[in-house]
Amino acid sequence: MSEEEKMSVFADVIDMDLSDFSLDTGLAELDNWDSVAMLAFIAMMDERFGKTVKGTDIRNFKTVRDAINFMV
Repeated sequence: MSEEEKMSVFADVIDMDLSDFSLDTGLAELDNWDSVAMLAFIAMMDERFGKTVKGTDIRNFKTVRDAINFMV
């Protein structure tokens, strides 16, 4: 999956347009990055990638890049 495709998936999860953020945008800067978005991210990772994400993993994410790099 390309970086652009991952960005698109992330945008869908947090219900934002791709033009509203970049790879280097801090997650704390995103109004939509809240507990509901984090749960949606966890569910998406399980369903789409078969990967388990823990709360500690998410707490370590600082930027959008950190989150999409987890999509392997």
